[in-house]
Amino acid sequence: MSKKQLFLSGVATVIAGGLFAQSYVSVAMAQDKAGFELNAEQKVTARQVALLLDKFHYLEQPLDKQMGAKILTMYYDQLDPSRTLFLQSDIDEFDEKYADNFAERLKRGDLSAGVEVFERYRTRSNEYYDFAKEFLKTNVNLNTDKTIVLDREDAPRFKNAHEQREFWQTQSTYALIGLTLGQEDDKAKDKAFLDNPELARGQDLVRGDERTPTQILLNRLNRQQEQLARLKNDEIMETILNAATLTYDPHSNYFAPIQANEMQIQSNLQLEGIGVSIRPDRKNPDYVRIVSLVDGGPAQKTGQVQANDLILGVAQDGGTMVDTVGYSTREIVALIRGAKGTSVTIRIKQPNTPDSSARTVTIVRDVIKQEDSGVHHRVIEVPYDGGIKRVGVLEIPSFYLNFTARRSGVGADEYRSVSLDTEKAIKALNEQNIDGMVVDLRNNPGGSLDEVARMLGLFIKEGPLVQIRDNKGNVQVFVDRDGGEQLYAGDMAVLINLGSASASEIFSAAIQDYGRGLIVGSTTTGKGSAQVQRDDLALGSMTLTQRKFYRITGGSTQNKGVVPDVPLVNIYEGIEFGEREYKNPLEWDTITTTPFMAHGKYSKDLMASIIASSQARQQRDPQFKYLTALNDIRAMDDDKKPADVSIDKRRAKRELIEQKTLAAENARRQATGEMPFTNWSTYQASMDALAEERSLMKENERPRLPESEAFVIEAATLMFEAKDKKTLVE
Repeated sequence: MSKKQLFLSGVATVIAGGLFAQSYVSVAMAQDKAGFELNAEQKVTARQVALLLDKFHYLEQPLDKQMGAKILTMYYDQLDPSRTLFLQSDIDEFDEKYADNFAERLKRGDLSAGVEVFERYRTRSNEYYDFAKEFLKTNVNLNTDKTIVLDREDAPRFKNAHEQREFWQTQSTYALIGLTLGQEDDKAKDKAFLDNPELARGQDLVRGDERTPTQILLNRLNRQQEQLARLKNDEIMETILNAATLTYDPHSNYFAPIQANEMQIQSNLQLEGIGVSIRPDRKNPDYVRIVSLVDGGPAQKTGQVQANDLILGVAQDGGTMVDTVGYSTREIVALIRGAKGTSVTIRIKQPNTPDSSARTVTIVRDVIKQEDSGVHHRVIEVPYDGGIKRVGVLEIPSFYLNFTARRSGVGADEYRSVSLDTEKAIKALNEQNIDGMVVDLRNNPGGSLDEVARMLGLFIKEGPLVQIRDNKGNVQVFVDRDGGEQLYAGDMAVLINLGSASASEIFSAAIQDYGRGLIVGSTTTGKGSAQVQRDDLALGSMTLTQRKFYRITGGSTQNKGVVPDVPLVNIYEGIEFGEREYKNPLEWDTITTTPFMAHGKYSKDLMASIIASSQARQQRDPQFKYLTALNDIRAMDDDKKPADVSIDKRRAKRELIEQKTLAAENARRQATGEMPFTNWSTYQASMDALAEERSLMKENERPRLPESEAFVIEAATLMFEAKDKKTLVE
């Protein structure tokens, strides 16, 4: 073949590719499902959200043409974050049609452009599901020389269908390899349970899954495709409006009615339902299993609902029974929950029984108080300096508050709030002659600003607690004005990590700035903004960022977070998590310091001394050594780097990771006087049994994991060490 012929061949290929991409778009447009027509409430809701963003967001950024284009881009990425569904031609088409007018459409309550984009997403998703299912019918080669990058957040979109489907094929092969290796592990664990029944701790944990990896993947694809088809119009509207809010900042959100109900539950620790906890069945995820029943709850009172029942169907208020096999837990929760006094009928059966044995139970919904989800306190004994110290541990899962109950004027004993629960816990701890207190705020996502201010007043004599600036530059200072009263005035340490956010950061920052206690752990999330919750929308609710909070020293916690006085092993090392990883975070800045009188400060020499002694202990402690090893092992996998699409190479890498993980676990066990595991399967079987056993316990009844308790013990040790060596600067 001549050079001229090669050149012509290349041109022909480019032209053919272009023509194919054009025809593919035309087919997609023809296949797109007709979008829904917004009803009056949905249109009003869209206008309300647009107005709030345009006029009342902290950034004071008008919802103009440029912002509309950014929202449209965010919407693409929200729907297709891995950039595997939309073609570049889809994006070009919608940008040309809607980028310049998307903002004006939102202001008019016109979501038709967003609905059209969503239906293209649904078309592309169905094309993927159909393609993958057809591909799995072939003899898939699990030993290829290909690689795949799983994290495609910044990757270019595919130019044509051929390029896209090549990726889908590789992606499906990779998934099949993962399931094949996973099934090998499951069968090895089944054998371990059968050979050593004591590993199961009296539970039936043998999966006995006879499906092939291909059947499992096909089942998963079918389930996901069916869930996509069941999406309601309100949920599609939520996706569109949430893209708009997230373009302003990561914490402004719109919640459709179902999600708004979830938000309310999380903030007030109270829900209206039947009193069961559910999760996908471990043996067949098409079923959702009842894990436990709330004591005295509506389901338990019937005497007909049992733990381990599988849910087959749900009917609301005498309506038609909905077959829920294949439904997600979120979908089933939405069907079961409802207003107090209304009824719901569930169809349930015990595992390993035919559907003909199913029972139909009608239950009247009632208010369920989540008593296990609030503040917990306990006393532990910590060896220190040749003796034993009694340490009060205050575990605060969130800064919750039942806003509705407080506004209604009911007595304090009739609603839940973190400050009231903390006050009771401190009084109980004070009566037990504790030598110090550890306040555990790890993985605390935050909550009510008023509540964190009330809580700080329990620990600080008096003075400013936090500064709040609104979008007009006005600064409000929250102040403790109780005349110097402290419910707890003893030694304290606050335990934080990357999962500690918002109100947790306000609390730990104030304790740190006053020198009131030692801050221990790892740097926090960095959420330094405050939201208002708008429940006055036509549909659903919205959180809107309107203020930023600042430390009393003037520095924001936004983005930077709270840096601990003494760092401990970061269990989230290498994981993309926290404000610094979000799109469109607000910037860090400072305002003027507000006058305050510190309780005392830790000198630099003292801090250097206790940090050095802590690092030495962490290097010796078997729990911290174990966690450090896990961080190193986790770093072996990186979704941003190419992964082999070869079962032999994947198996070899898996075995290396298993060897290192087992070695880390056995080193820990030997150091703590426990018998090491003989092999990976026995270890995995034992871990599964422990996790299952813990899941059936109430939260406050679960024994603390030793690797988690190590942080509490180290925080307490540091607290006493700092006290002994402290040099106060008044």
